[in-house]
Amino acid sequence: MPKAITIEPIDGKPGKPGQVYYPLSLKNAPAPSPGPNDLLIAIHSAALNHRDLFLRQHLYPSPSFTVPLLADGFGTVTSLGSSALKSWLGKKVILTPGRGWKDDPAGPEDKTGYRILGGTKTCELGTLQEVVCVSEDEVELAPEHLTPAEAAALPLTGLTGWRALVSKSANWEEGRNILVTGIGGGVALNVLQFAVAKGCRVWVTSGSQEKIDKAKKMGAKGGVSYKTEGWEKELKKQLPKDRPYLDAIIDGAGGNVVSKAVRLLKPGGVIVQYGMTVAPKMDWTMPAVLNNLELKGSTMGSRKEFKDMVAFVNEKKIRPVVSRVVKGIDNIREIDELFEEMKKGSQFGKLVVEIQGEGASSKL
Repeated sequence: MPKAITIEPIDGKPGKPGQVYYPLSLKNAPAPSPGPNDLLIAIHSAALNHRDLFLRQHLYPSPSFTVPLLADGFGTVTSLGSSALKSWLGKKVILTPGRGWKDDPAGPEDKTGYRILGGTKTCELGTLQEVVCVSEDEVELAPEHLTPAEAAALPLTGLTGWRALVSKSANWEEGRNILVTGIGGGVALNVLQFAVAKGCRVWVTSGSQEKIDKAKKMGAKGGVSYKTEGWEKELKKQLPKDRPYLDAIIDGAGGNVVSKAVRLLKPGGVIVQYGMTVAPKMDWTMPAVLNNLELKGSTMGSRKEFKDMVAFVNEKKIRPVVSRVVKGIDNIREIDELFEEMKKGSQFGKLVVEIQGEGASSKL
């Protein structure tokens, strides 16, 4: 039988949010049977996101103790439903990380809401398992220039970064000045890569000079430590004389970003907020109003945006940054270590589990 990893309750019952850390549990999973338009996929690699850590801490809605963790997956199509296109057989694919959002630029169309893969009661599919069964409409061919780890690293953070920068910022244009905060996380790195590939000028923030230096090697024009008092003044000095302001800030932290943005953004500039890791609330100030700044919330993205993002990655031969790979779905100790790295925030790029080699067949 195929294997899968879930979280499990402690002493047989759920814990209190933020006061528990659910252990990982390796289980035998039911062998899936493809429907008419389904694909059976042997998963080779899967990647962590912060929501997986939050699920272990009971800080994410509707945690499940039966649905495998993780939303990012790359694998090979090993079997087909009776009506699926025969050309899928043997293809390397990446899974769309969410359900219920086709192409509406405003937000998910599904009345039940958007459902993300991995570890919750709202979606029965997760990628931290050896075999999955999905509709043929929910995969894209994996870009051939990517390794298995890089392919697994792309879906969720790539889609989130794409929507934030391309669909929401209105500043995905050559020569625009973009600030990406918290460089080192998957979304921030994807935004950096997409913006640089488009010809934008990108600056970054981080609490680590090492991460800023790595970002500069990837094409960032400069960066500052957000731990430095008055970092916005230091950043302003780095901006070019021909365009001495930011056009947009792509932010995943929250906190005091609005007060900093007032000093950096052009009148009518945009803050796109895809996360609030500092706190679940932040201030909106009168100076931001007087400067006509815009604050836009942004989530993952639609099926259309996912397709467009993968096409751009293919065109520009972008490689997602992978921080660490551990091998084997039964390697619970090292998979746990990935979660510890995420807790510390020490990673630069994605944390990936190589579940089984590309030569492995589906374990049914």
